[in-house]
Amino acid sequence: MPETTLPATDRRRWVTLAVVGLAQLMVVLDATVVNIALPSAQADLGFSDGQRQWIITAYSLAFGSLLLLGGRLGDLWGRKRTFIIGLIGFAVASSLGGAADTFELLVASRALQGAFGALLAPTALALLTTTFIIPKERARAFGVFGAIAGAGGAIGLLLGGVLTEYAGWRWSLYINVVIAVFALVGALIFIPFHARTGPRPKLDIPGTLLVSGGLFSLVYGFSNAETDGWDSPLTWGMLAAAVILLAAFVFWQTRAEHPLLPLSIVLDRNRGAAFLSVMVAGAGMFGIFLFVTYYLQATLGYSPIQTGLAFLPMIAMLVLAAQLGTNIFVPRFGPKVLVPIGMTLGVIAMIYLTHLTATSVYIADVLPPLMIMGFAMGTIMPASMQTATLGVDRAFAGVAGATVNTSQQVGGSVGTALLNTLAATATTDYLAAHLPLTAEVATDAALAGYSTAYLWGAGFFAAGAVMSALLFRRRGHGLSLSHAPAPAAEVGAEPVIAH
Repeated sequence: MPETTLPATDRRRWVTLAVVGLAQLMVVLDATVVNIALPSAQADLGFSDGQRQWIITAYSLAFGSLLLLGGRLGDLWGRKRTFIIGLIGFAVASSLGGAADTFELLVASRALQGAFGALLAPTALALLTTTFIIPKERARAFGVFGAIAGAGGAIGLLLGGVLTEYAGWRWSLYINVVIAVFALVGALIFIPFHARTGPRPKLDIPGTLLVSGGLFSLVYGFSNAETDGWDSPLTWGMLAAAVILLAAFVFWQTRAEHPLLPLSIVLDRNRGAAFLSVMVAGAGMFGIFLFVTYYLQATLGYSPIQTGLAFLPMIAMLVLAAQLGTNIFVPRFGPKVLVPIGMTLGVIAMIYLTHLTATSVYIADVLPPLMIMGFAMGTIMPASMQTATLGVDRAFAGVAGATVNTSQQVGGSVGTALLNTLAATATTDYLAAHLPLTAEVATDAALAGYSTAYLWGAGFFAAGAVMSALLFRRRGHGLSLSHAPAPAAEVGAEPVIAH
């Protein structure tokens, strides 16, 4: 018999959280787990330094440009079905990459991973949104999910180091097959099937083409800026195309009969602030991973495994902050208080990192800012993710989840490209001012570049603190995190068929 919601005593929803968390971890860690394996893969397959970037870019281009389509397909096809398709596709693509004997096959498999990741990530968030409707449990579930989203990159660094050193670079891809098998079994057994009621809505084809093309151009433009510089015509051409296509997409959404992304989702003040907060956090987080990894390995001489272990305290603080925030502080104070506090902690961590030198020691100089940054991300991400999907009509839960993932992906792409360019410019300027070139000068130049990146990262977080303090509504104005309407009670809700 159909039921309007999962029974309050049904423990399957906690297993659903575990399954969804596994899938999210697989997608998020894949953004960094391959990075550490790249030198070994390059030596094995014999591709050039210029080609190397495409192993990363192929994934981010497919993932970033197809996220909104993936989220909407989950709404249209059914989330359990879409989730399973995404899991199987991601596992197959990962196995193809692990078995690749040519550079071209490896790049193609990474693009395929990105495409199925774009199907999987927003559907995972939508499943969470529609499964947990009791406010206290919803907060707890989003605390776990937000912690996974924030910590996945650091876990990827550790896992990539361990797998590359002890099992070979191919296992940085094969590991996804192992994770996917466990998630697939859990999904088949424990995730309920949602039967659709009423007419099936249609896919907005023009909107899909416009936003996919716009996001592709945006991610490609910033990726190209990272490698070819900001004076490259291709960089500005792609960014200009992105602006035009995304503007056309917004215009079309006001007129489409079945819009891909109803503008009310992003124009809601609280949700808009949440999307922007996730974007800022994504930019700062990717900057931390990139430059602290370079610093630990190139300056302090850490191995890949040591580098991954160095990030573990940050993960611990992130998980602690996520649980404290979602279970105690967010219900009491709301995102208007919590998110600006998290952003301010991000500023402190970034400024702390600017003091690193060639003789710094981990315990006194690296560990404190990493722990502060972990607490910052654990304060920002769960509250923002929960607010970003709060009160969205169930029929659009997938596309709302996709918008969260798109915000994080765009933030990461923009942040990495900008910070990398600023760091490279500062390094070049330092070298030019300190000739002749010696090993000591080269090290100091790299440190000057990292320091510049951290200062700009602090600026990102400072802007995020001001933005979130101004945009988030005070408690009692608009939707409340602890008194949101249950998704199952909304118009167009799908009944759950109990197994």
